[in-house]
Parts: sequence; C-alpha cells; structure tokens
Amino acid sequence: MDWIALHGQAALLLLGVFTALWLLSLPLRDSSIIDVAWGPAFAACAWLWFATAPAGGGPRSWLACVLVTVWALRLGGYIAWRNHGRGEDPRYARWREEAGGSWWWRSYLTVFLLQGALVAVIASPLLAAQAGAAPLGLLDAAGVLLWLVGFVFEAGGDWQLARFKARPENRGKLLTTGLWSWTRHPNYFGDACLWWGYWLLAVAAGGWWTVFAPMLMTALIVKVSGVALLEKDLSKSKPGYAEYVRRTSAFLPRPPKS
Repeated sequence: MDWIALHGQAALLLLGVFTALWLLSLPLRDSSIIDVAWGPAFAACAWLWFATAPAGGGPRSWLACVLVTVWALRLGGYIAWRNHGRGEDPRYARWREEAGGSWWWRSYLTVFLLQGALVAVIASPLLAAQAGAAPLGLLDAAGVLLWLVGFVFEAGGDWQLARFKARPENRGKLLTTGLWSWTRHPNYFGDACLWWGYWLLAVAAGGWWTVFAPMLMTALIVKVSGVALLEKDLSKSKPGYAEYVRRTSAFLPRPPKS
C-alpha cells in the first residue's frame, strides 16, 4: 500500500476544507467554526481511504468508518448546537484580540492549517485499520469495547453538562455528580479512549506502529488544548473548584474522595 500517496490525498482534501472554513471565518469573525469541523474531518479521511485504499471494503474497513462517523456526527452536532448564537469561543476571541489586525492571516496558519495537519497525522490508525485483510478477532472486539467506553464518557459527560447548564438555578455552579464525580473531564477521558480503540483496530490489521496517533491525541487532550487549558480557566472563575479538585480525579476515572 502506498501510504504516502493515500495520506497525500487526505492532506489535499483537508487543505481544501480547512481553507474554505478559514475564508468563511473572515466575514463571520468567528474562528471557532473550526471546532464543528474537527470530528467530521476525521470521518471524511476515513471514507476517502475506504474508497481508494486497495484493501478497503472489508469488515474492518466498514467498522472503522462507521465508528468514526458516529463519533464525528455526534461531536460536530453537539458543538454546533452548543455554540449556536453565542459568537466566537472565548479562546479564539482572546487570541484575536492579542493578534490585532494580523489575526486574519495568523488564524489560517495557527488554527486552520495546524488543525488540518493534526487531523492528517492523528487519523493514521483509521487508514491502518483498512490496510489489512485479516479477519475480525479479539483485538477488534477490544477496540470496539474501548470505543464504547469512550463514547459513553464523552457523550454522557456532554449530555449531563448540557442538562445541568440548562437549569437557571445552576448558573455559576459546578457539576460534581454523575460522571463528573468520577473525573473532572469525562468528555476528554472518553475522547482519549475512542482513539485508543481505533488504534486497536489498526493493530488487528498490522498497524501497531500508528501508536503515535493516540499518544499524540492523549497528550494534546491532557497537556495542551483540553484538561490543562480548561483547568487554568476554571480555577480562576469557579468558586469551590479547589475542593472539587481535591475530591475528584483530573482525568482517569475513580470513585470520589470523601
């Protein structure tokens, strides 16, 4: 299989999609529209490889594509619903203010092209999972099970938080029950599990070397754009957060401390 050529096809697709989104963000003055496209971009790569990879079309190819599509549609739809009518995400608004008049081109390089490059790299297990013709086995079952755990934590955490925020009496309060009592970031933990699940599908097809992809995704979630960034903001804006930190795991789920 010509891995370079297949990745090149995906890179060209992502370049076109993220450039179009960047051009749309300029009149909208909203760079956060890229967050809606993050998940669907992975699904687009998976289906592109399904249509073009020589070994594509087998049961594992279908499995990988269906799983990533379910995740992508759920995540993209949730973010679109959550952000509707709220304007630009505060993170991007802050970067826009700091960059001043140069944000129009800086956003292309540091937001849109950067995320496109990350998608191309992190999506590698979705290609590797479609590269082998080995029959489905225990590794595939383990991958699906891990994916299900991740989906429950990510989708369930988002659903619980949305319900909590919809109640006026909870304005300014912390959600510390349900999945949020086991980990301060159930959605991020779930997202990491999903990508390790995709990797197990790749391992079943001989693509163990794509381990760099879930490792990179987990590192980004924990150290860069997810847990670390959110914790910094919440510790300043949410009363009682220090006590919540004392009782509740930051990432890996565990029973809350008394």
